[in-house]
Amino acid sequence: MTAGTEGIDPTVASSGGCDTGAHFTDGSAKTSDQAHVAAAVRATILELMKYGLLEEASKPNLYRNALLHRDEVDRMLGWLELALRIDDIRGLAFIVVAAAPDRDDDEWSHPLVRRQRLTLEQSLLVAILRQQFVAHEVEAGVGAGDARVALDDLIPHLQAYLGDLGSDAQERKRLLTLLEQLKGHGIVSDVDQQERVTIRPIIAHLANPENLTNLVQALREATGGGDIGPTSVEEADE
Repeated sequence: MTAGTEGIDPTVASSGGCDTGAHFTDGSAKTSDQAHVAAAVRATILELMKYGLLEEASKPNLYRNALLHRDEVDRMLGWLELALRIDDIRGLAFIVVAAAPDRDDDEWSHPLVRRQRLTLEQSLLVAILRQQFVAHEVEAGVGAGDARVALDDLIPHLQAYLGDLGSDAQERKRLLTLLEQLKGHGIVSDVDQQERVTIRPIIAHLANPENLTNLVQALREATGGGDIGPTSVEEADE
């Protein structure tokens, strides 16, 4: 028998050694998992703060992070008086300003969010695009992607409300200018080679009934010769 080992149960000695190694391995794995979650949450928040939204179609990994770590992302955004909203039917995650009961909607301000004014023409095009988007979802199902519309189909709608400019080139220029402006709000894509634009799903949340009611009121004022007040949308600063 080897000196120094008398009276020691070899089974117990071996078991103790294995337990120490197991605790060490579990601790390392837990630390690694926490680091992975922290990195996923950080990447998701950075993308949300940059663009204000995440679409599953274009950012599937980050969108999945937003779903898996929704509570962590929402808690971090809460420190900034922001909140995460998920539209899992349309594959959309986006930021909104957290509701505050003591905040005056007409006077509130947020350092990371800007309130932008839409002109009557821009608001009208948003309403037209939302109508096209709803028609697409009625036909293809809510959450169906690729809601595309041809430029030639949009021009007559604008003419019906804004009048005929008397030139196809001018009509097209007016439409392209408005689409470029709305692209900055994340509502539409670039015009593709087939002369179509894709209506992005965030329009279902930006163009709400209240905004459309404001638009109708503005059109009535325009018909009566009154001053036209711009409608408003709110979006995360880029």
